[in-house]
Amino acid sequence: MVQLTSDCFAFGGKLTRIDEALKSILDSLAIKKETEQISLNRALNKILAEDVIAAQNVPADNNSAVDGYSVFFDDLNETGSTELPVVGKAAAGRPLKSIQKRGEAVRIFTGAVMPNGADSEDPDTVLMQEDCQVEDGNVIIPPGIKRGSNKRLSGEDIAAGTRVLEAGMRLRPQDIGLAAATGKVSLSVRKPLRVAVFSTGDEVLDPGEELARGKIYDSNRFTLLNLLTTLGCEVEDIGVVPDNPALIEKAVSLSTQQKDLIITSGGVSTGEEDHVKNLIEKTGELLFWRLAIKPGRPVALGRLKGAFFIGLPGNPVAAMVTFLKIARPIILHLSGARNIYPQPFIGQADFDYAKKPERKEFVRVKVREDKTEGLVFRKYEKEGAGILSSLVFADGLVELPEEATKIRRGDTVRYFPFSEFGI
Repeated sequence: MVQLTSDCFAFGGKLTRIDEALKSILDSLAIKKETEQISLNRALNKILAEDVIAAQNVPADNNSAVDGYSVFFDDLNETGSTELPVVGKAAAGRPLKSIQKRGEAVRIFTGAVMPNGADSEDPDTVLMQEDCQVEDGNVIIPPGIKRGSNKRLSGEDIAAGTRVLEAGMRLRPQDIGLAAATGKVSLSVRKPLRVAVFSTGDEVLDPGEELARGKIYDSNRFTLLNLLTTLGCEVEDIGVVPDNPALIEKAVSLSTQQKDLIITSGGVSTGEEDHVKNLIEKTGELLFWRLAIKPGRPVALGRLKGAFFIGLPGNPVAAMVTFLKIARPIILHLSGARNIYPQPFIGQADFDYAKKPERKEFVRVKVREDKTEGLVFRKYEKEGAGILSSLVFADGLVELPEEATKIRRGDTVRYFPFSEFGI
């Protein structure tokens, strides 16, 4: 289970900036320490627990970068062509078994180990086959080649003893490939965060059920389940829990016994049917609730019997935005990740927008690249937090800071593409 310090968080009527809330929470949360050794083909999106150090050079041997002919540079005529006998062949995985002598050429292919020479003098240059002519077993080499051309040195990519992967990084396909290149067959990674997810509401149905009047299909839960999967979490789908305090308490109680984190959608406002927030205050500790974010209020952050709790809004857009900006960094921190925040891009707003002060707002936009203006962001025509189609339209989110009240077309803004969130 997640362990937290006993620090208390102030809670009151004033809106808390999300950056302040996150800092307080992250400072109090202990990283999940359990690790496991897994094979490379299971390592995607896992959090690396230990540095990876190269045990040998990559490549291990001097080798050819092209198909061509291995020669001694000092055998070449500086001003005219050079004719050398071809005495053997070296292919990738099949090195030349004999010694290459001065005045000889060896047919060599990409990736093949450079032949050994005599008296500690090895061939040092490779001519591309398309630059050469072959006649009667001899290769004719034109002038102009530089010493060492097309020869890849041992350790050119990675030197033995080099740290190639750093603990805390989320493993991408290219990271796993690099680990394989160093000879690793498995990696030490953080055990995945165990997360329980459920939605609340008498109006919420699973897709496939008959849609009676006043009912809606649960989109939030499926969005959240897949967002968590992209973060490498071990996810349990609790389903839809009706607006019944006893049933909600039962679902939460069962989840806290085996999970590090509980995420819900809906039920965290102050209405008579918003039972999730009341349960947190009754059985656990509510840390933050009134956060200065739009779309996204309210968001409940707290702890319950060893598990951390994140209660997201019921509106689909608000649920996803708050997950990306609030839940995601908490999850990555708990998982032991180093870089938990996405990197923004700078561009120009292609819209006018008015907002209230004090809240950080996130506008759904589609990006286009202008030859003179750079990145330009077009706002979705509708602004409602319940319009899920806007997230399909959008490429990402433009962030409007708390102090801003008016954004005009042409203003410089910060943009977070969804790709920075891994989606």
